[in-house]
Amino acid sequence: MSRPSDHIDAPAPKRNPDAAITQPALGASGYARFFWRQLTSMRTALFLLLLLAIAAVPGSLVPQRSSDPNGVLQYFTDNPELAPLLDSVQAFDVYGSVWFSSIYLLLFVSLIGCVIPRTLHHLKALRGSPPKTPARLERLEGFTAVVAPGATAPAAIASARGILKKAGYRTRLYTGNGGDLSVSAERGYLRETGNLVFHTALVGVLLSVGIGGSFGYSGQKVIVEGDTFSNVLLSYESFLPGRFFSDDVLQPYRLSLDEFDATYEQQNPSAYGQPIDYTASVTAYPPGADAGTRSEIKVNEPLRVGGNEIYLLGNGYAPIITVRDGDGNVAFNDAVPFLPQDGNLTSLGVVKVPDAVPEQIGMIGFLYPTQTTLASGALTSNYPDLLNPVLSLQVFTGDLGLDAGIPRSVYSLDTDGMTEVAGRNAEVPSIQLTPGETVELPGGIGTVTFENADPEAAAGDLANSVPRFASLDIHRDPSQGWVLVFALLVLAGLLTSLFIPRRRVWVKALETAAGGIRLEYAGLARGEDPGLERAVRDIADRHSGQLGAHSADPATRA
Repeated sequence: MSRPSDHIDAPAPKRNPDAAITQPALGASGYARFFWRQLTSMRTALFLLLLLAIAAVPGSLVPQRSSDPNGVLQYFTDNPELAPLLDSVQAFDVYGSVWFSSIYLLLFVSLIGCVIPRTLHHLKALRGSPPKTPARLERLEGFTAVVAPGATAPAAIASARGILKKAGYRTRLYTGNGGDLSVSAERGYLRETGNLVFHTALVGVLLSVGIGGSFGYSGQKVIVEGDTFSNVLLSYESFLPGRFFSDDVLQPYRLSLDEFDATYEQQNPSAYGQPIDYTASVTAYPPGADAGTRSEIKVNEPLRVGGNEIYLLGNGYAPIITVRDGDGNVAFNDAVPFLPQDGNLTSLGVVKVPDAVPEQIGMIGFLYPTQTTLASGALTSNYPDLLNPVLSLQVFTGDLGLDAGIPRSVYSLDTDGMTEVAGRNAEVPSIQLTPGETVELPGGIGTVTFENADPEAAAGDLANSVPRFASLDIHRDPSQGWVLVFALLVLAGLLTSLFIPRRRVWVKALETAAGGIRLEYAGLARGEDPGLERAVRDIADRHSGQLGAHSADPATRA
């Protein structure tokens, strides 16, 4: 571009070439403002949301103490070297860990800091007016021009305004410097509203989950057929309270496991023995009720009672074992839950008899629902139902360690300091029993009986010889309803922000020298809007149809 003839360049500022460039110091407040703006940017919020999803992955890879404490114990048994290392980084408590909570809180702060300024700006924009009509509409998208010979500018603009209002636009009339009249219209503010609803609801989800985790609780209970569970702390196998949990929220209800049914595949050879359905038939006694209500608990079909949701977490067998000591007295008689080790329910259990005389007795047992022998001579189960149940026991004598005041797991036996009297390292092999059978223990220390839970069954009918147990996950989340509400708002806000376009449309009326008026139409979108040009053409067609106008330039209608 050529310069004016009277142009004079300003003299260059004098600068010492040896002087270093000095930048202004931000100071403490400047750095705080900088980091706050970075934290509350939408880019950071999206990054933290992605990071939170990645941080939740370990919770699905290893068992969590909050939902599967028995699985954690088994993981320590199976991985004695790796488990302590994972525990040191809170891998078994992912959702309550310091690093997961830090990401959670940063995301919470970032979303709030991002949403509040945008909400204020959006409210200000809602109260504002559509912008002034641009001077040259032909530069905008969807530009269309028509000529209306017998129309006047005020009447044409009033007609256009009516059409735009019916289409959901908010409008404003403008008068140009040349006296031309125009109407400015805009729509699509609901898109930004949906976007803000999405992010605000996301904050609501985070807040609800945090409140629910703080005031709620979860616990696990193993209950054998015929037994009853009461909703008190001492009845739980494991219990994980929230930070602000109080015993007062435990409502006094009871639950009896009447029967547990498992259905296995028997028709398809490639899936033979795979579970098809599990059903726990229970009787629930709500708080203050004298009569119980029969209900069923299935996988992903929880029972709701007393403010709790009771889920079916697992199941297995609980053989009834009776141990008599050397004096012939009954030292132990109970149903012992055995933990499944494979898909065919080969199960491991521990029996501790601290009251035996003359020595305490401990047993490590394996239950084979349908016992078979491998080529190596080892026993295993080849079907999960009770077709040929066999109980194998390793027997130890000595101090069980129950008097030391140290908590001991009921699913493990510390054999240090104990003597193996029957098993792989003893002179006497492991004891094998079938339902109803009694065997003498080595050294005259007593007898053990594998009780038949259904002694009146016909000979050879062992289908109900061993009771089953159900592992229940009992959960209370007082904010669950709010989580659902906010989740629906998240979905609604996301759909609104995706499918509602933000656009502006202008209609201008210009007086022509030959009489009549020239009407110009154009639009402008905020972001991608593939339907903008068609929308402008539709408005132009409807408006020009009302006025009896015709195209001023056919190329503009192409």
